[in-house]
Order: sequence, then C-alpha cells, then structure tokens
Amino acid sequence: MSDSTYLSVTDLARGIGNGSMNPVDAVETCLERIRSLDGQLGAFQVVYEDEAMAGAEGAARACTSGHRIGPFHGVPFALKDIVDVEGRITTGGSKTMLERVSPATATIASRLLAAGGVLLGKTKTVEVAMGGWGTNTHMGTPHNPWDLDTARTPGGSSSGSGVSVATGMAGCAVGTDTGGSVRLPAGWCGIVGLKTTEGLLPTDGIMPLSHTLDTPGPMTRSVADAVLMFEVMLGRHPLDTERDMSTGDGLFGALSQGVSGLRLGVLNGTERVVVDNEILSLYDAACEELKSLGAELVTFNGPMAFADMTAATATIIGSEGYFHHGALYESEDLPVDPDVRPRILLGQSKSARDYIGALAQRRQDQAGYLESLRGFAALLTPTVATPAVALDEVDQSSTPAHFTRAGNYLGLCGLSVPMGLTSANLPGGLQILARGFDESMAVRIGAAYEARRGAFPHPIP
Repeated sequence: MSDSTYLSVTDLARGIGNGSMNPVDAVETCLERIRSLDGQLGAFQVVYEDEAMAGAEGAARACTSGHRIGPFHGVPFALKDIVDVEGRITTGGSKTMLERVSPATATIASRLLAAGGVLLGKTKTVEVAMGGWGTNTHMGTPHNPWDLDTARTPGGSSSGSGVSVATGMAGCAVGTDTGGSVRLPAGWCGIVGLKTTEGLLPTDGIMPLSHTLDTPGPMTRSVADAVLMFEVMLGRHPLDTERDMSTGDGLFGALSQGVSGLRLGVLNGTERVVVDNEILSLYDAACEELKSLGAELVTFNGPMAFADMTAATATIIGSEGYFHHGALYESEDLPVDPDVRPRILLGQSKSARDYIGALAQRRQDQAGYLESLRGFAALLTPTVATPAVALDEVDQSSTPAHFTRAGNYLGLCGLSVPMGLTSANLPGGLQILARGFDESMAVRIGAAYEARRGAFPHPIP
C-alpha cells in the first residue's frame, strides 16, 4: 500500500497547500484501501468511487490553478449513513429504507463539501443509530480491524466511520453521538473522536434519534485532525482556519498549550471496580503521563454515579427514539433489526410525566454536577470499560456506554484518544470530559497526552 495510507489530514492539507501532494493521490489511496479491505471489514454502506475521483481531479485542478478554497480542499472523508446528501440514498442502517432518497443535504455535509472535501461514501451504522455495540443484523456489522480472526464489536452507532478511519479507508469521517456513538467506536477502533457540545453543530438533515442529545462530531486519527474537521463542520471561513493553523491561534493554539497546572478529576474507587483490569492499567498509565506533564490529578467524587447517569439518559433517548421511529418498530411485518426493536419499543412504556420529569431532572443534575466540577479543568475516564467484545458474547440488552452517556446527560463535550493496547492487541481509549462549549480544553488535554504517548500503531499495515 501507499506510504500515504495513514497520512494525517493536517499533513495532507499542508502538502496540498504547498503543492507537494495531490488530492487525486490521496483519494486513490483511500479507494485502493476500500477495494482491498472493505470486503472483509464491511465499513461502507456505499462507495461513490467515480464521483470521488471526479471530485479529487477537480480539487487538484483548482488547487494547482490558484483556486484552493482552504485547508480541507481535496481531503477525502466519509459520512455516517444517517447524514443526508441530496439525491443520495440514506438508509439509517435500516433495510426498510434502502430506497429512501435524501431530499436535501445536511448542513454539516454541505460545509464539508463547500470547503472542498471529497466524499468517499456512506459508512454503516447501527439501525437508526440506536445502540453502542456497533452491530447491525440485516445490513452487516463492521469488523473491528484489530482482530481479524475473531469478529469483535467495532463500537456504535458510528461503527463504519470508526473502522474506515482506523484502517486508512478514509482520511476522516463524520459520526454522531447521542450516548457515546462517536467515542465508543473511537475507543474500540483506536482513533480520536470528538463529542461536540449539543447545539453547537446543526443537526438538520441528520436522521434523529434523540433531538435533545444528538450531536455530530469528527472521527480522525489525531487530535489536530479532529480540530481541523471540527472547524469546517462549524462553518468557519476557510481563510480563518488556514490562518489559525499557520499561526497557532484559536483551537489550533490549544494543541500546544500543555496541561501544566490543570486540575484533572480521576475515577474514585467505586467507579474503578467496573473497569477491566487491562483497560484500568492503560488508564492509570495515561493519567500518570498527564501528571508527569504537570497536571494535578485529584480523585473526583461527583454527586451522581456514572451508572445513574446512564439510566437517566435512557429515559430521554427511549422517549424521543420512540417518538421518531416508534411506528416503524410497532409493525411486526417490517424487516427491522430484532436487537434494536426492543430498545425503541421501550419508549412505549414512558409516559409524558416520565419524559418531562427526566428533562427537568436533567437540568437540575447538570447544575449540581457543574458546581461539583468547580476548580477542575476536565474529568478523565476510560472511554469504554472493556476491550472490544467478541460478537457472540454481546449482551444486546446492555450498553457499553457506562462512561460516555454522562457526557450527553450533563451537556459536556468529550474527546476519546487512544491510550494503548491490551495484551490481546486491542485498543483502549482515554475519555476527556470538559464543560460544554469548552472543546478547546478537551483538545488541549488530548493533544498533550497524544504527544507524550507518541505514535499509535495501526491495525492493518
């Protein structure tokens, strides 16, 4: 394979900008990887090969003729298959929507395309994004690339996005996160995933699960790449992003600020009990690395346990998921995913009092938790408590989102960064939870740790 297989998006952007790299080569490298690997890994729902090559050729002509839009021009990316592109099929991971043509393009997709990004295709998802394991009975479950012998969970619901980025089939990809659906696949696939603050990015044109909690976010192979993609998704002017990249200002400046003097909360003894021993060892080592960089680590005892926040989030997701998709799952005749059906139909049992009470309680819990965070820059947890699980061992009635749902429930932003491999060569992720609208703090801590950790291996050369 090409030496540029795992080239970072930021390095590619600089190379295209100075003329040393070509968008055609970058896109062709991704397409070669898709042809070679996706038959086994199953990350993509559909690949737009001809259109991607045409887009790459157009980007190359524009950039060489002095019409480069900005740093995302010519960058190959993928979209989770719940994000609409006008005239294209968006299945939402459901066999019942194989012919659903998107009426308009989602704003975040429009921004990525307007910035010159080259769309490779749509990636697989858990049906209607309702599930953290990453499985899909009818449309296929992407194969976690870190174990090609045993089929393991890729993490969901942005499963295909995680696998495509981890293996170099895409330079970066869009995921969405309602209870961990960006961070879970990031943690299990060994990549970076940014859960953005709710309301910060537009969700029009994205198939809803929970309109209260849904947040789109970038999935990349480095923290800097996540920042670049996030800037584009925010709709910042490309010249402003380019300037900040060059001068180290804005969010790009946070990448080099370090963690010296920051007070970071770490798990207490009760929360540590649920974590697999090898993941716990990776977590402790990651925390020690941050301590060696000057951070102050303090055991955090919040007003709510992570398990309680997981349960509280379920009422909101269940009620709103049933509102949006209940009619589909009430029919016994439609070929819906049998693992997703009971999750959606749980919403039937939620009354208006349950739902409104959960929303009101959430606001109260947010206020109390934010007060307890006073003086802390962020909380550190494992992204997922265990390594990727063998598919035949998955308990579909449970969720792996023990630590991630808290970010959605509390209205925080969160970053998952790879922190090492277990003895079975499976990744563990470090989750950094920062206050809402403080993505700069999350990426600041993540970048400092990433730099100290050093280069992270790739699952497939």
